[in-house]
Amino acid sequence: MNGIVLGGRYELLEKIGEGGMSEVYKAKCNKLNRFVAVKILKKQFADNKDIAQKFKREATAIANLSDANIVNILDVGTQDDIDYIVMELVTGKTLKELINYSGKLTYNTAIKIALQIAKALDCAHRNNIIHRDIKPQNILVTENGEVKVTDFGIAKSTDSQTITNTTSIIGSAHYLSPEQAKGTYIDFRSDIYSFGIVLYEMVTGRLPFEGDSPVTVALKHLQEEPVPPKNINSAIPDSLNKLILKAVEKEPIKRYQNAKEIIQDLQKIQENPDVVIGSAINTNNDSTIIMAPISNVKANKSSTIEDDYYDDDEYDEEYDDEDYDDFDEDEKPKNKKKNTKKKILISIGIIVGLLLLASIGFFLAGGAGSTDIVVPKLQDKLFNDAEKEVEELGLKLEISKADKSDKPENTILDSDPKAGMKVKKGTVIKVVVSAGEELIPMPDLRDYTLDDVKNILKNKGLKSPEESYEYSNDVEENKVIKQSPAAGEEVGKNTEIKVVISKGPETRMVDIPDVVGKSLADAKAILEEAKLKANDDIKYEVTDDKSKDGVVLYQNVSGTKIQEGTPISLTVGKYEEPSIDIRSYGIKEEMKISDAIDILEKNKIKYKVIGSGDIVESFTEEIKASGTVEIKAKKSEPQKPVENNNGNNNGNNNQ
Repeated sequence: MNGIVLGGRYELLEKIGEGGMSEVYKAKCNKLNRFVAVKILKKQFADNKDIAQKFKREATAIANLSDANIVNILDVGTQDDIDYIVMELVTGKTLKELINYSGKLTYNTAIKIALQIAKALDCAHRNNIIHRDIKPQNILVTENGEVKVTDFGIAKSTDSQTITNTTSIIGSAHYLSPEQAKGTYIDFRSDIYSFGIVLYEMVTGRLPFEGDSPVTVALKHLQEEPVPPKNINSAIPDSLNKLILKAVEKEPIKRYQNAKEIIQDLQKIQENPDVVIGSAINTNNDSTIIMAPISNVKANKSSTIEDDYYDDDEYDEEYDDEDYDDFDEDEKPKNKKKNTKKKILISIGIIVGLLLLASIGFFLAGGAGSTDIVVPKLQDKLFNDAEKEVEELGLKLEISKADKSDKPENTILDSDPKAGMKVKKGTVIKVVVSAGEELIPMPDLRDYTLDDVKNILKNKGLKSPEESYEYSNDVEENKVIKQSPAAGEEVGKNTEIKVVISKGPETRMVDIPDVVGKSLADAKAILEEAKLKANDDIKYEVTDDKSKDGVVLYQNVSGTKIQEGTPISLTVGKYEEPSIDIRSYGIKEEMKISDAIDILEKNKIKYKVIGSGDIVESFTEEIKASGTVEIKAKKSEPQKPVENNNGNNNGNNNQ
């Protein structure tokens, strides 16, 4: 679909994702000149009018939500047979990608992310919108750690009568609530269950229920209890362990009843991991219920146990419990006496059996000759190693608490009983383990001075850096060029931090080549090869020597050494034709044209006569060497006849 323009403005550029119901494209809004994400309903769903209408209707509803942790819906539309939703384009990774990359997240990081997810759910639930498909693949985490929940309301559009009806439901089976798996009525608490599964996966790096097929996984949601996350990751505080297990209760009434409650408890745990969060909800809320009488329940229970234990039909027919004898007044004394005798024999047999079992247990445990066991030193050992050690001694190990410390995660900090104390075989030793260091994102130190870097790290409780120095032509002297760990990576107070500080440009002396007589292009190349450069302000000097046009006439320094990278000033020749002063050759106005021509031809100067005549009226006084002199000609004036004054006088005299 690349290249298609939807709605006259959204140009599809590339496919960036695909889900069960839709495909997502990066697009450019040509109207606002910005990049957006366009979600397009797949063909198989687009043909279903009900789904297509819900797709657009629910997207319109989400567009009214305003929350920093929800991907903004910008537009909804249909073009030909394409139904699409336009959303903000979020740059980052999915939470699933982060979990896969890290294996598991620290509980502090998990809480920060979970709080933002819960806030998004709270906003949606307050607006009567159920997500129905909360999973890490639908949660985006930006480079700045901001969380954006996407795909709100889309899963609701699918036909959820059976779990295998759509690929969307199958793909989300690991996060389905029990009520979704059963296809029964769901409400906001279904999102809370899925949220709990996501949080479980964040802190353990694995899902609580796995199976060969989506149906198998869904059945486990209905029938099996999850392994407590603390059993997988001992660094999780008890409070967070309890929160997760409460969120994934099978019965909605036993879960958190709204996202606000989760937010409050997460904030408490964030402030104090040892906090004791709320107790379980009392399901007996004084509503009217129907139940069997207590006595009947007991009787039925007793009968069931007896039926399982005794498999002798004859014995069942003859045996009557004392409780029933009291109500059977018609029972014959003979039978009553017979039953009493039988009961005595059975009682004696049971007592003998119990004594025998107790004796066996006593001797298996070491009998009267058993000795006390000295608790070994467990401090500073990893829990798994210590557990093997104490089990070989016949003891058990149990984590009572996880505290933050500078020790590696799961290192034992303390034990109860203490090392050296004597205990009986089978005693449970409770230990406090390290929850590991509290990790924070590594700050970006680049372009800061060393003093600034030390202050930044000190304020964040991190170690002072180990510095090294390098020359750099790009980074100012005494500023950080690069760092390790990289910005954004999680670090603790004992993490080794290294920075490389700029020493500024390296000072190297090089010989200055002589580029006089070289063309400007060749001169620049020669200077660059010598680790120098030509000054950007090239000077030009006019020359009448055509062979010097574009050639370097002078350079400001030469014949010595200079610092690498120094600019060299150059002066380059610029050829201009010489001018000729025509008057200097003796040509002037009123001279004969023939004389002027003789002079010009003798000096090999081109000329052109304009007009007719034999006298020079005007001419081009100055020309370039290759120019032409234009001579304007005129005719010479006829000479006037000379009067005879003597004749005139004679005439006068005659009068």
